[in-house]
Order: sequence, then structure tokens, then C-alpha cells
Amino acid sequence: MTETAESKKQFLIFILVAYGVTYVMGLLTWYGSTIPVEMSVFPNAQMFYPAAGVMLAYVLTRWKDSLLPRWFYIGFLAVTFLMLAFCLLSVLMPERTAEMYGQPVSLWMVLCQYVMIGGSILCLILLLTAGKKRRAAYGLRGSRWGASVLCILVFLVLYFGRAAIAYIVGGQTDVMMDIAASPDTWIYMLSLLVSFFLTFLPFFGEEYGWRYYLQPLLQKRFGLRGGVLILGVAWGLWHVFLDFFYYTTPDRGLVMTTNQIITCVTLGIFFAWAYLKTNNIWVPVILHYLNNNLVLVVANNYSIDVLENQQITWAMIPGQLLLNGLLFGLFILSKEFRKKPADEEPAI
Repeated sequence: MTETAESKKQFLIFILVAYGVTYVMGLLTWYGSTIPVEMSVFPNAQMFYPAAGVMLAYVLTRWKDSLLPRWFYIGFLAVTFLMLAFCLLSVLMPERTAEMYGQPVSLWMVLCQYVMIGGSILCLILLLTAGKKRRAAYGLRGSRWGASVLCILVFLVLYFGRAAIAYIVGGQTDVMMDIAASPDTWIYMLSLLVSFFLTFLPFFGEEYGWRYYLQPLLQKRFGLRGGVLILGVAWGLWHVFLDFFYYTTPDRGLVMTTNQIITCVTLGIFFAWAYLKTNNIWVPVILHYLNNNLVLVVANNYSIDVLENQQITWAMIPGQLLLNGLLFGLFILSKEFRKKPADEEPAI
């Protein structure tokens, strides 16, 4: 198989998994929302599909490569399969429950959490035992940690700055001050340092697919800026079933999808900037982890239910576009996006 034929086969496998599985399971998301069932299993599982597409593509085309981190890939794919199975079971047997903190909860949601934690620990061990050469060959090794820490700090400043602006404009400075003064805020934020190692796998699942694999391919074809913008739109549309049937209700699905595309394009620019600056896939993984988990802090609501059935309107869109565009989107003008695109494709 020629290098070009191999690359095309890899891309086809990636698309079939990252988008094909996502959209097929999206139909199940729609059906589940009509029953209804516990839906939080679906977004958690979906985060695994992009990286699973990359890994399956490399396993099927480069299995004999001595540098392939086989056991790490196999471990991740096994966890992905279990997550997908829990989605199916949550719809087929929605009545199964477990008790948590004295309250009945979906058995499949509980198992999903256990598998993500156990899978993260297992895959971390498999990643470390793979060795430096294998990690480096397939974009799994950390690098430029000084610049990496800087990117993370810049993100935190912009993230909380955006929240502060929103509260001030909304005349809710008292809420903002309460959040800053609450011990729960700081305890939760400190806990994120530890919980990252126990729950990093789904965030890696997206970023290894988007930033490591797809971003370089699109940038090679459409340029550093064009590739990232196209990726942002593609990333946003990847959420479409969740936008209609999880994050909000179907009647608000279109506005949520619009908001999602704005978020994915602008955050995608910042994540791309950080990745181009550091060549360290763990930076966008950490940024994605912080972005999703700090929602609970800025919303002053420490329940995962805060992500479901959001009340978003068209009137909110201009503000979202302005804030995200100014704080994150302007990074597309940075020097990292003026360099000559790399000629090589990702991985090897």
C-alpha cells in the first residue's frame, strides 16, 4: 500500500468512526430523549469516538509498526466499546437503577463513571509503559512545558474574564463576588488537579482526534487559518444531536447548534494556537478538561444537570460571538498562524 493510499484509508476509517458512529448514536440519542432515559451517558461516550477513529485507523494500517503504542490503543478502544455499550443499554433497559447518596440514579451512568475512572488509570499506565519513543512517534509525548503552562494560564485568565464580563453586563456582580468568596469554589478547583488523572480519557478522546489528527490534515490542505476555521465548524456540527436532544430541547436546537459552532470555532482557534505553540497534545487536553469542568464554577451550580436543557435564545448569540471572538478568536492573528504549514501528515 502506498503512503497516499494508506492515508486515504486512515482518513476514511477516522470519518466512519468519529462521525459515522456519532451520528448513528445520535439517532439513539433522539429516541432516548422521547422515552425519556438518563442521557448523560451519551455525551460522555461521544467524546471517545474521535480518538477511537484515529487509533482504529492506525491499528488497521500500521499494526506491524514497532513504534505503534498497541496496548495503549487497545486499552482506549476497549473503554470506548464499553461506553458505547452503556449507551445502548441505557435505552434498552432504562429502568435499571443504583443508589447513590441515598438517591436512585441510572445504573448505566454509575457504570459509565466507574469505567471512565478505571479506564483513565489503566490507559495512563499503558501510556507510561509504552516508552518515550512510541509516545513521541504517535504524538503522545509532552513537550515545551514552560510554554504549555503559559498557555494554560492565559486560558484561565480569559475564561474567568469572560465569566466576569458576563456577570457585570448582566448586573450580577454580587453573584460573581459570592463565587469568588465561596470556599466550595476553591476546594472544587483544587480537586480538579487530582481528578484530571482520573477522568482525562474523554477529553483526550476528542483532542487526539481533532487537534492531533484532523487539524494538521485540514491545515495542509486549506492553510493554517483556513484549516482551523473549517475544523471549528466541523467540530461544532459534530455536536448537533446533543444540541437538539441533550444540551437543550428540540425547539431550541437550532440556536444551540449556532452557539455550539461559535464556541467550537473560537475555542478551536485558541486550542490550535496552544497546540501550534507547544506541539504538546496534552495542552489542548487540559484546556478542554478545564473548559468543561469550570462551567460548574462560573454557573455557581455543582450539579452535572447544569449542562442539560439549557435555556438559550437568539438574543444571546451576538454577545457570545463578540465575547468569544474577542477573547479567543483573535488568537488567529498570532504569529503561530503565519508560519508555513508542515508538509508531513500526523503521526509519523
